[in-house]
Amino acid sequence: MYMARRRLLGALAGAAALGTVPGVAAAAGPGSAGGPGGPDGGSGAAGSAASSASSSASSGSSAFDDVVSAGDGSAAAGLPDAEGAGAAPGAAGAAAAALARLLPRHHRQVTFRTVPRKGGADAFRVSGREGALEVSGTTPAVQLTGFHWYLRHVAHAHFSWNGAQTAALPARLPGVRTPVVRAANVPHRFVLNDTSDGYTGPYNGWDYWQHEIDVLALHGFNEVLVYAGADAVYHRTFREHGYGDAELRAWLPGPAHQPWWLLQNMEGYGGPLSAGLLERRTALAKKIVGRLRELGMTPVLPGYYGTVPPGFAQHNPGARTVPQGTWGGFRRPDWLDPRTAHFRRVAATFYRVQKELYGATSMYKMDLLHEGGKPGDVPVADAARAVEKALRAAHPRATWAILGWQENPRRAILDAVDRRRMLVLDGVPDHYPKVTDREDDWGGTPYAFGSIWNFGGHTAMGANTRDWAALYENWRTKPGSALRGIALMPEAADNNPAALALFSDLAWTDGRIDLEDWFRQWPRYRYGAADPHAVRAWDVLRRTAYGTTREDGWSEAADGLFGARPDLAVTHAANWSPRQLRYDPDAFEAALPELLAVAPSLRGTPAYRYDLLDVTRQSISNRSRVLLPRIRTAYEAGDRARLRDLTRQWLDWMTLLEETVATDERHLLSHWTAAARAWGSSEAERDRLEQDALTLLTTWGPRPSADAGKLHDYANREWSGLVGGLYRKRWTAYFTELDAALTTRRKPKPIDWYALEEDWLHHHPTLRTKPSGDVVKVARRVARKL
Repeated sequence: MYMARRRLLGALAGAAALGTVPGVAAAAGPGSAGGPGGPDGGSGAAGSAASSASSSASSGSSAFDDVVSAGDGSAAAGLPDAEGAGAAPGAAGAAAAALARLLPRHHRQVTFRTVPRKGGADAFRVSGREGALEVSGTTPAVQLTGFHWYLRHVAHAHFSWNGAQTAALPARLPGVRTPVVRAANVPHRFVLNDTSDGYTGPYNGWDYWQHEIDVLALHGFNEVLVYAGADAVYHRTFREHGYGDAELRAWLPGPAHQPWWLLQNMEGYGGPLSAGLLERRTALAKKIVGRLRELGMTPVLPGYYGTVPPGFAQHNPGARTVPQGTWGGFRRPDWLDPRTAHFRRVAATFYRVQKELYGATSMYKMDLLHEGGKPGDVPVADAARAVEKALRAAHPRATWAILGWQENPRRAILDAVDRRRMLVLDGVPDHYPKVTDREDDWGGTPYAFGSIWNFGGHTAMGANTRDWAALYENWRTKPGSALRGIALMPEAADNNPAALALFSDLAWTDGRIDLEDWFRQWPRYRYGAADPHAVRAWDVLRRTAYGTTREDGWSEAADGLFGARPDLAVTHAANWSPRQLRYDPDAFEAALPELLAVAPSLRGTPAYRYDLLDVTRQSISNRSRVLLPRIRTAYEAGDRARLRDLTRQWLDWMTLLEETVATDERHLLSHWTAAARAWGSSEAERDRLEQDALTLLTTWGPRPSADAGKLHDYANREWSGLVGGLYRKRWTAYFTELDAALTTRRKPKPIDWYALEEDWLHHHPTLRTKPSGDVVKVARRVARKL
């Protein structure tokens, strides 16, 4: 697979994974540490590259044409071209429009050109002289990927979902001496998790989504999961199958909880949805899928696999449903037997309505029997064939995407369907050491190498990057490999920008990524220059938070204990999080003074300030794991004075943590609640939507799910308003009770945490609405205190 692509790129590029980029050696020359003229532009290294670059825009064009017609991008995956795929004619204008949004001062210096794929791999070519660049690519999204590659490795700037760095760009973009040509090594570059709409921002509007799509295109993704607007599809579908409007709107969960309804885990909670809210969400979804298509990206939409509202058989006599029991304390929706005529009719309606609302696409996501789903007396293979048949009836050449998670996909499913039109999104290759042979596990079904480095939206830094570098290339290039893609699937986006950049680079790099070199290059374009302190800081982070592996059975970083329900023996806030830090916290702390020593000229960018906040926050968070065992020892020894001193220290660290995260708008809880309230059309609806959003971050649901279901604090995060609000209230109450117990020589009285949390949810103090303080000043105080 892709042998022609590799031969061509080897001849054209001759470059290491992420080190030297063809034709840009001058950009790495003397003077680069000072950046290309600083924040206001100027000459510098990038200018040096530009002045020495040739203007041969046509050089290498023949080789580039060979790249896009060599190999077989879709056939290599066993997937024929499908309806709804590809960019619209003349769509290069979509890349230009995106660049105008991203770089309004520079966008006129770049010309984009769309080159037909001709059945080959996605590829881009960047050429041109100073101030006049040409970027060719197989889709507008790929053109943006090419420009971003140039931006990072030539101009030393970049975009991310956590802060951008463009201040170092000179007034005239530097040229390239030799055209830069790269091609994707896999056809599928999938992004977003089923839970993303919940944990990232269920009430994000178009401004957010427009920028998010641009960032995803810049990072090389071409398949984007879109759950927004699915509620309208189900609502309209079941209106045609016996249900009333109000009945269905009561069945639909609030937007914050809809992802788990689409996974067939729950129903109804957080509703009812108003008719106006449904309309507004539908309008947003149309914009999202429309923009993706403009850029030549594939909207991955939910397919239909049997979820029905309560009482389906009563509304449709003769229908056969299978009860699904409960999940996390919630009643699961019933499952309509896929072998039946009723299923075929509902599925046909679903796909027709979906197409009417959002158009057809070439990939549909369906997780049959997810997380404990019960087949009852329905043979799983028969169910899979029927689900596939319904999809084929509506979209004959579409791909069925299914998550590789826990026991899914069951082998019976894969053995029953056309594997050529199935794509398994592997969520655990960097999670479990026992995962070694996906070809054997899944019978040669095409799959995408994935990562879920974040669960619930925790603000913890870290990812198993060593596994990515070691496993991806080995699995992709082994004989008989079925690896056909990457799948970036953190449960919440907008965290760990280094992980986003590194993981996306897997699909655009020949050979194994050299992590030491990659992390050495990262701060150069992250901050605009190769500052030695920034390089040392990120080398520390490479060896600690980003140096973990799957050998301990985890893919995520441990969350902090400040956000946990208080207990002297607590080791995690979310029930399914690591029980201990996965790296040396003392070694990690060495990154903070290095970041603080970065040149003053580089400290003003959003990227630097985000990273400084994140390292400061994580350093404080790690202290919770040092202090709590000491508090326990003091309590068990009956040392009241020591207990008071240590609990005061604990609360002092919480104060510093609150001050740290309060410096950034994205770390304000009010940012989350304001987004929810903005969707309401009445005060009552605004209050209901705010509760839907807040509940997800705290109790997650009602008492049965929070307590018995252990979902409380699953989505904990160190944000201003949570740290200084609910989290501080819990720990203060707990420490007060411990002190009273020692004073009166009795056992501590149990505290009803759910009752306390519910009270806070409905009666919390007014939240901070604007950032406060300067992150550099706060970080210096923290560094002195550590």
